[in-house]
Amino acid sequence: MAGTGGRRLDGKVAIITGAASGIGRAGALLFAREGARITVADIDAHGGEAIAGEIRDAGGDAIFVRTDVRVAAEARAMVDATVHAFERLDILYNNAGIVRLGGVEEISEDDWDLVMDVNLKSVFLCSKYAIPHMKRAGGGSIINAGSTVSFVGSPRSAPYCASKGGLLILTKQMAIDCAPFNIRVNAICPGVTDTPFAAQVLAASPDPAEARRRSEQARPIGRFAKPEEVARAALFLASDDSILAMGSALVIDGGYTAQ
Repeated sequence: MAGTGGRRLDGKVAIITGAASGIGRAGALLFAREGARITVADIDAHGGEAIAGEIRDAGGDAIFVRTDVRVAAEARAMVDATVHAFERLDILYNNAGIVRLGGVEEISEDDWDLVMDVNLKSVFLCSKYAIPHMKRAGGGSIINAGSTVSFVGSPRSAPYCASKGGLLILTKQMAIDCAPFNIRVNAICPGVTDTPFAAQVLAASPDPAEARRRSEQARPIGRFAKPEEVARAALFLASDDSILAMGSALVIDGGYTAQ
């Protein structure tokens, strides 16, 4: 696949969850341009097949595996399919995520469990089955999708904040266990990014246009991130450029948490 840079992932195999749209889609396309063979994992079969096809059409190597990352058997099957197709696994980008709005008083138990399962339990499950293959490969990189709410609260976002806060400390714990095996585990923590995911949250506001204006103004940079900008930061963590980054949180938020 023709690239614009130094092909920093040549010879690597990467799984990206939630890769059918948004940040995951941008990451899959960028990692492929940088030489990685990609497993596109998502519950959206149409979108996932389209991204895998786009990578192949551009000369890259990709497969799509429909995966519900909340389910142990499906997480394991995703990893097994990757190793069967590409004979190794070097990078796991735990990008899949979901949001349900509500404070502790108003959120339902079902919505709480859904958010925690997709955002946090999935990281446990996918990593559980990926790590043994990375050990056999002599090392690897696990990138967990945190958020600015890994550090600061946000109104009416109780399960989302809890899941992303938990993900950050899980990242640090995993890094300690994995470092002796040359497996780097880090978190990427973007702010609001211009994706269908963000549009869904804004659409729940009484005035979505005003909600977007206020959210953009709350950032020193004055705008939302672009998926491609977050993908470039993830590429750093996936590549050997981040060889000593272990248990770190790379914040990509336009200065929001610096205030």
